[in-house]
Amino acid sequence: MIINGDIPGRFVWEDEQCVAFLTINPLTPGHTLVVPREETDEWTDLEPELWNHLSGVAQTIGQAISEGFDYTRVGVVIAGFEVAHAHIHVFGADTMSEFDFARVDPNPDPDDLDAAAATIRATLQARGGGRT
Repeated sequence: MIINGDIPGRFVWEDEQCVAFLTINPLTPGHTLVVPREETDEWTDLEPELWNHLSGVAQTIGQAISEGFDYTRVGVVIAGFEVAHAHIHVFGADTMSEFDFARVDPNPDPDDLDAAAATIRATLQARGGGRT
């Protein structure tokens, strides 16, 4: 629904194969989801070429998060339980405890989400990528 514009999303990347937008329940500021446009429930069912593209976009988003925020590391998680559509979580972390999805922020400040999206977009644009 977010990809189709039925509900709003804070997009930081769009291309013909995938989109990336901030999650509404972040583990840390800048927590982004990389999602294929093709509806596929499990990431293991993705065509290899699409998987390679998604992981490349996730790496680019991770580099932007690393550059735009002050985190020790950038993590990637593929959980697959939240919605029946494959997606990659990309987020900054300073400790392993920040990988615990029981710690998501259920009610983040919309201004903080907007600021985080703006940081990622600006970093991606400075690197020559992002929304197309």
